[in-house]
Amino acid sequence: MATTDRQPTSGAAPLVVVAGVSGSGKTTIGELVADRLGLPYADADEFHPPENVAKMSAGTPLDDDDRRPWLDAIAGWLAARADLGGGVVSCSALKHRYRDRLAAAGPGIFFIHLDGSPELIAERMSRRKGHFMPMSLLRSQLADLEPLDEDEPGAAIPIDGTPDETADLAVAALRGG
Repeated sequence: MATTDRQPTSGAAPLVVVAGVSGSGKTTIGELVADRLGLPYADADEFHPPENVAKMSAGTPLDDDDRRPWLDAIAGWLAARADLGGGVVSCSALKHRYRDRLAAAGPGIFFIHLDGSPELIAERMSRRKGHFMPMSLLRSQLADLEPLDEDEPGAAIPIDGTPDETADLAVAALRGG
């Protein structure tokens, strides 16, 4: 597990962003982390406007113009949760500039980057049913992915264990362990 030097701001409401490419387990791990921390959970997929969902469903990657209002909506949810005791949201947050937008929502942001091999993620995606994100977009997500930088508060968490093991590692990283 590779943890960056920066931990969440102590005393601030915990605002956790579970990040990674599609198929890395953001929803599953986000829900487990929220449950362990006793915080509300939101899935970033629910913040997409219908146009974004249609575009991705057709196999077309989103561009920065598509992502801007989506990221703004997620940042708004995080800002509101900062005043209400914290929260956990899953969001691909593939690029540093996207994470910067989310981090501007308030103090205490911590990124949990779910990290796994392309083969493992593709295998997991092949088992999903009813999700709008086709496996054909995995390649573009992996190409866009920028790992956490040292100046970003967060940790890269391996996803090769069970969901419970992954969630436990994420919570331990959040708590500085």
